[in-house]
Amino acid sequence: MTSVSEEILEKYQIRKTKKQKTAFIEFLRAHFPELRVETDALGYSRNIVIGNPESAKAVLGAHYDTCAVMPVPNFIMPKSLFISVLYAFVLVIPMLLIGSLVGGFAGWIFDDSNATALFTLLTYWGILFLMIFGPANKHTVNDNTSGVITLIEIMSTMSPEERAQTCFVFFDNEEKGLFGSAAFEKEHRKTMKEKLLINFDCVSDGDYLMLIPNKKAFPEHGENLGAAFADVTDKTVLIEKSKYVYYPSDQKNFRKNIGVASFKKSKLGLYMDRIHTPRDTVMDERNITVLKSGIIKFLDTIQ
Repeated sequence: MTSVSEEILEKYQIRKTKKQKTAFIEFLRAHFPELRVETDALGYSRNIVIGNPESAKAVLGAHYDTCAVMPVPNFIMPKSLFISVLYAFVLVIPMLLIGSLVGGFAGWIFDDSNATALFTLLTYWGILFLMIFGPANKHTVNDNTSGVITLIEIMSTMSPEERAQTCFVFFDNEEKGLFGSAAFEKEHRKTMKEKLLINFDCVSDGDYLMLIPNKKAFPEHGENLGAAFADVTDKTVLIEKSKYVYYPSDQKNFRKNIGVASFKKSKLGLYMDRIHTPRDTVMDERNITVLKSGIIKFLDTIQ
């Protein structure tokens, strides 16, 4: 990896607060002085943009914000929506139990059913607040320092001519609801109506690299995408239509998109774990190298 990527991995894994994000922006500006920051109407999301989306052949993105630490991971099985949703539902059960216990205790103390309802709701909202705005996860290698580093490595490898034909966007506030990418799409709606967006999110943990073109991208780019990765033998590269895959990330805000993520495999199928917890520490540099080389080859096929 380049020295820039190594420094991000060593010093800038926490990018949750406004101050932490500002420090990261200034770090990138020192290495890429041409970058600009685009904010939404409220100044809430700050997207880092390098390049011109209007003249670019494609836009490459990755969210740079990071999440609150959680006791259990966000678990995703991209080929099984049922299991992914079931896992999320199971995680809600302890929250419901805690809320009911706190509300029941408050109702017993105050001898008032209104107190039960109030404290139950306050507990629910408190837990949700901690899930979003709680203490930062200090280990964010896969989610999404890996995506950030992938963009850095692609930029650093490209020729000046290739760089001039590509726009790179580091999205803000993905963890809070895809707000940064939504703001970028709104700002550049006319341009992005037919422009390809490739989004890298959680790409460093797992030997199964999945590229997920949506229904607008697959007919035009599916074959060339597969060909660009045809010579990879030490990793499994999968080209999967988005209608068969559950992977919610920033690409969902764009009309023509390709989502990119890495997964591990069990008897039940492909899965992603560790993210949102202190165990998010795996950086498989080979994944970044494979994606960098393949995406640069693929971009050469876009007219």
